[in-house]
Amino acid sequence: MICILHGYLLEGSGSNLWTRSVVESLCRQGETVHLMAQENHPERYPFIAEARHYAPDGTVDRFYRRAEGGHPGCCILHKPVLGDTLPVYVWDKYEEFPNVVPMVDLPDDAIEEYVERNVRALTRIVRENGVTAIHANHAVLMSVVAQRVCAAEGIPFSIMPHGSALEYAVKRDERFLRLATEAFTAAGRIFVIGGEMRERVHGIFTGIPGLDEKMVDLHLGVDTGQFEPVERSGRRARAAQLRESLAGLPRGRTPAQTEALLGALRGDLAGPALDEALAAGRGYTSKVPDAELEARLDEVDWERDPLLLYVGRLISAKGVQEVVAALPLILERIPEMRLVIVGHGPLREPLEAMLWALEHGERALFEEIVATGRALEGDPEGEGGGHELTKVARFLEGLGPDADAYFEAGRRLVRRDRVIFTGYLTHRELRYLFPCCDAAVFPSVVKEAGPLVFLEALASGAFPLGTYFGGMKASIDSVATALPPEAAEAMKLDPSPERTVADIVRHVPRALEMGERHKAALFRVARDRYDWSSVSRTLSDELGAL
Repeated sequence: MICILHGYLLEGSGSNLWTRSVVESLCRQGETVHLMAQENHPERYPFIAEARHYAPDGTVDRFYRRAEGGHPGCCILHKPVLGDTLPVYVWDKYEEFPNVVPMVDLPDDAIEEYVERNVRALTRIVRENGVTAIHANHAVLMSVVAQRVCAAEGIPFSIMPHGSALEYAVKRDERFLRLATEAFTAAGRIFVIGGEMRERVHGIFTGIPGLDEKMVDLHLGVDTGQFEPVERSGRRARAAQLRESLAGLPRGRTPAQTEALLGALRGDLAGPALDEALAAGRGYTSKVPDAELEARLDEVDWERDPLLLYVGRLISAKGVQEVVAALPLILERIPEMRLVIVGHGPLREPLEAMLWALEHGERALFEEIVATGRALEGDPEGEGGGHELTKVARFLEGLGPDADAYFEAGRRLVRRDRVIFTGYLTHRELRYLFPCCDAAVFPSVVKEAGPLVFLEALASGAFPLGTYFGGMKASIDSVATALPPEAAEAMKLDPSPERTVADIVRHVPRALEMGERHKAALFRVARDRYDWSSVSRTLSDELGAL
């Protein structure tokens, strides 16, 4: 009997997506899975049969039960009650938790209380449900919880490190390096997403005996029954399904807030005055779609418009600002293109101000945002240091005497209807949007162990481009054998600061043109190599062998 530990929600991307996808795949294969997580809405997931709260005083109550199962197997969700504080890697808003804190900023006693509350709950889960193996997501802190419980109960456990915990906790704070080292030493398996993550783990944990023998490759996956291509003639119908999927959902940014933001912008804004102008567009619930999304979608000619998609958090570490910076030069070549930006995050308002500045020929404002963008977003990764959007700054410097022509192209070609911000969408909506797009771009500034959105684009037939390093490089290389050399090259964005934006400018038109031609091959690669069923079987077999 498997128990999977995930300290956060099931909605969203990254390790959240990994968890729900693996659990659902195991349930489809007839297994019963116990999942300890902080998910508040089990009713949204057909594979969750029951959900229980674990209070600090030892009380357990069942707060959800499904009338009938949606899969041959099922998942029991166990939710420890943790109080007000939730330790995270990168700050974000979380329903239920008023005190969301990057864990590197927490004192020792708060960290210990968080761990112990999870330990008490997991101990009871193990004893009452016959759990025989535990899998913990992230290098910390669920790994520490698994280590303590498994030592006391005499059962084996595994860990799967994801990039965020390594980059934003373990590498930045000796406390978490020590805790992770102890957990990795005790673990029976360390699952890694390919060679890049294997090298990263080796580089961080240098003194663990037998580390290499513990590591097992476990590639990422995609639900190829959910994401699949559609012909251009069928995009209008798919867009109608997207519209239907939005019905009844809570909404975030309103048209009035958007108008307030745009109305507050001026070309001479800087410092506190720029902060104040950007604040006019804030103050909405961010993890929901925009209120005017259907109206914006109705502007699209789904059968004719070339569509470029970005999906991810709107933070500078994900590189979305580089796509915005490339827009004037892309539109010179493909003026009818639309850019769809899906996601939430503190960089949204600066991005909208950048677009406004390009449209209105306000070069000084654009350059001010480039110089101070990370300060304007509040430094959500907790890195400190410089404030400039480095790759965009290097791109502008590289333009040299062509800078005037670049800003003139922005003034002529960038229009509000060319860029659609959707707000936050889940896979219930994205499954319809991805196949309606010709290409998708993921220009992350930091190395990611495994960009799941790349695989979703692949399965949907949206030609994917990504920064050619880390896990993205491995994903691109795995697809390359199924494509002509020129198509594989078009997927690669040079990660060097001087080159990334220029590569977006150069490669996006090629990707938009090649998307239709290669969509069948992209889907075959996703189906044959990356379906979640093979990932979940490997995980289950390895845990069973411990």
